[in-house]
Amino acid sequence: MSYLILPKDYKALIDLKQTEQGIKQIKEFFQLSLSAELRLRRVTAPLFVLSGTGINDNLSGRERPVSFNIKDLNDQNAEIVHSLAKWKRLTLAEYNIESGYGIYTDMNAIRADEELGNLHSLYVDQWDWELSMEEKDRNIEFLKDVVRRIYAAIRQTEYLVFEQFPNINPCLPEKITFIHSEELLKKYPNLTPKERENEFTKEHKAVFIIGIGSILSNGNKHDERAPDYDDWTTPNEDGFVGLNGDLFVWNDVLGCSMELSSMGIRVDRKAMLKQLSICECEDRKNLFFHKRLLNGELPLSIGGGIGQSRLCMYLLRKGHIGEIQASIWSKEMQKTCREHGMILI
Repeated sequence: MSYLILPKDYKALIDLKQTEQGIKQIKEFFQLSLSAELRLRRVTAPLFVLSGTGINDNLSGRERPVSFNIKDLNDQNAEIVHSLAKWKRLTLAEYNIESGYGIYTDMNAIRADEELGNLHSLYVDQWDWELSMEEKDRNIEFLKDVVRRIYAAIRQTEYLVFEQFPNINPCLPEKITFIHSEELLKKYPNLTPKERENEFTKEHKAVFIIGIGSILSNGNKHDERAPDYDDWTTPNEDGFVGLNGDLFVWNDVLGCSMELSSMGIRVDRKAMLKQLSICECEDRKNLFFHKRLLNGELPLSIGGGIGQSRLCMYLLRKGHIGEIQASIWSKEMQKTCREHGMILI
């Protein structure tokens, strides 16, 4: 319950029936807008992958994947995906997607170690996307251009919601603000990373923080990133390191920043070897995914995930992600939320 925010005088702006209509409208419209902005085609994605292949997302390395044995495959172990960060790059190669085009899919996952609250659930649903790119585009300006296009799709969807529900007023700024995690540290040297995110996002309303996973000048990371998909060590033109980041918006209902997307230019051979060494994970070089990348069999790419329930929660001005998706919550949380006007599905 320590992660539960109880908004003062909270009252949902739309009822349950309207909420379901809004969720459907947002999901249908946003994926079409996203695919048009980035030139993506839809593909079908797995819910689980075989263990020991290196395909599953290791997240920060501490989360345990939900796993099970497959009777018909001699009890081989499979894992529910955490995300499809590496699977998508394999798929770009398999489908032979040319540079400038990409794929997107509905990603559904179970993260059993998630700390439950307003923004975190056991059930994760994302639009996972991946775009083939060329070596010349492995730079910070290309990253920012892709972020702007994704943000444009979010703003278009926000206006769609306003057309359907006029009492939900648009509030996103016209432009998204960029800042590197090192600049954020220098701006707020006495705050924690989460407090820095809150302060900066409260001021600018929509921000993209660059360089997630790299070591900052204080010897710490802004946040953890796995070593084998996002590139967080390559120097960029802004004088810092990292070609990845997170997209945040200010959530007026909860009074805090809210991450809607994590994304980045993916590691090339050099960056992967460096990051595996930094994280002391060099044994991964022998896994299926890693061997293919190191052998030059996978295209250069940029990709990420955009939370479906989170986007719906934000655009419909809901106080809890459980008002958008069906999941499992403690009886105490359900009771407390109901008492404060948040009816969990």
